[in-house]
Amino acid sequence: MEILSANKTASYSKEDEMIYTEWFNLADSDGDGRITGNDATNFFALSNLSRQQLKQVWAVADSKRQGFLGYPEFITAMQLVSLAQAGHEITSDILKTQKNMEHLAPPVMQNVDSLRVKHKSLITTGEPATNGSSLPLQVPSTQWFSSKSSKKLPLNAITSIIDGLKRLYTEKLKPLESTYLFNDFMSPLLTTSEFDAKPMVMLLGQYSTGKTTFLKHLLRCDYPGAHIGPEPTTDRFVCVMSGHDERTVPGNTIAVTAELPFNGLSTFGGSFLSKFECSQMPHPLLDEITFVDTPGVLSGEKQRTQRSYDFTGVISWFAAKCDLILLLFDPHKLDISDEFKRVISSLRGNDDKIRVVLNKADKVGTQELMRVYGALMWSLGKVLNTPEVVRVYIGSFNDKPIDEANIGPMWKELFEKEQDNLLADLVDIPKKAIDRRINEFVKRARAAKIHAYIISHLKKEMPAMMGKAKAQQRLIDNLEDEFTKVQREYHLPAGDFPNVEQFKEVLGRYNIDKFEKLKPKMIQAVDDMLSYEIPELLKNFRNPYE
Repeated sequence: MEILSANKTASYSKEDEMIYTEWFNLADSDGDGRITGNDATNFFALSNLSRQQLKQVWAVADSKRQGFLGYPEFITAMQLVSLAQAGHEITSDILKTQKNMEHLAPPVMQNVDSLRVKHKSLITTGEPATNGSSLPLQVPSTQWFSSKSSKKLPLNAITSIIDGLKRLYTEKLKPLESTYLFNDFMSPLLTTSEFDAKPMVMLLGQYSTGKTTFLKHLLRCDYPGAHIGPEPTTDRFVCVMSGHDERTVPGNTIAVTAELPFNGLSTFGGSFLSKFECSQMPHPLLDEITFVDTPGVLSGEKQRTQRSYDFTGVISWFAAKCDLILLLFDPHKLDISDEFKRVISSLRGNDDKIRVVLNKADKVGTQELMRVYGALMWSLGKVLNTPEVVRVYIGSFNDKPIDEANIGPMWKELFEKEQDNLLADLVDIPKKAIDRRINEFVKRARAAKIHAYIISHLKKEMPAMMGKAKAQQRLIDNLEDEFTKVQREYHLPAGDFPNVEQFKEVLGRYNIDKFEKLKPKMIQAVDDMLSYEIPELLKNFRNPYE
């Protein structure tokens, strides 16, 4: 399976592009570069397709569930309409199976001429469009669909799920986080660029397990700054992402670049930023997904004493932002050291994102591979404290052909199927990105609410006058008991509470007496957001034909 083929863009002639560009401008009623559900129902009705057919057209075109169609998705929708008019059944795979798409004629849209005349009359008379400005016909540039364009939208111009989440965060959740210092205890405040960021995949494992080689295998080429060898060659965090040309950007520059979602990494200090860089290159896969290549986890005391920054803290930060976490293992290095165990433990709360890859599996024979797989599952069972069995992919993820002489034809077929399954998992990431954003947003809101209860409870337990220092020390020493009191008072699930030791460490730097008391209106605003406003947002931007 070619991962690039799953993300290939629609092909069309220059003549058809001019038609699609004009139609896009006609359909885009407010000129914001987005075809909303209302825009689509008005324009797509000209195709005379049934509601069920148009429902499927929208579902395939808006596969990422953004709640709107950009220019590329609009063209995809028009090609699907052409195929439906020709009698084809619309499925999610139809564009991949159809050949000679560049020769597919634009669909027949009834009465589009009258719509064109009406649009031109608005321009000629200077009458404003919906958003208050008359719009000439123009080719939609890629800048329209960048994060920069969305920043210019006023708060009341909600044209996508992401825009809605930004507004809810600014108005409802951020005030709660700021009031109760959630950014200092748990996670930095979110920025606009974090909402607009592409899905991320993090590669994690001990040194020489093939993380960089795996990434090179996916891209089918080297990325700037990539080094591969049997020794620990990747000595820094490398974010591999799309760019206009091939270059590497140092960490300090990345952390202050507003368009990139890495401002929160500044909290780990200059020592970390000197070991962080961004590798940019033009690549179709990177247009959809950003990859994070990590340094190999060292063994012994070197992991803690020779790194001048909080390695597990950085891993935890990336884990919260990533859509998928790949743990790579080598058949000859199955032992999970204490250091690697601490790193895996830092992934707590992100268990659903973890996938395990047993790489270089063709380097051992059939019998040895069965024993290696059993040993790996036993080791993971001691580290990943979940009742569910983690998904393990077996294969050899590099550019070399599989060693069939060592493993036999049956195992070669298994490796190929496992590789296809893993690549299919990666291909699905952009389609599930919106769902993941919503999931992480709701998870963050619940964590912020629990944090507010904890902080206000500690404040309430402080004396009004004398003995404040002793009371604070008593609260810190008995923090686990205080968590239990909060849990019982507000009927909260125990599994949603933060790590006690980490909370103690941060709490010791603060004067509890200075904390804010509980503000029920703030809590109620977040409750209303979770119970009513987010469901309403999802309802407004679902498939318009449902």
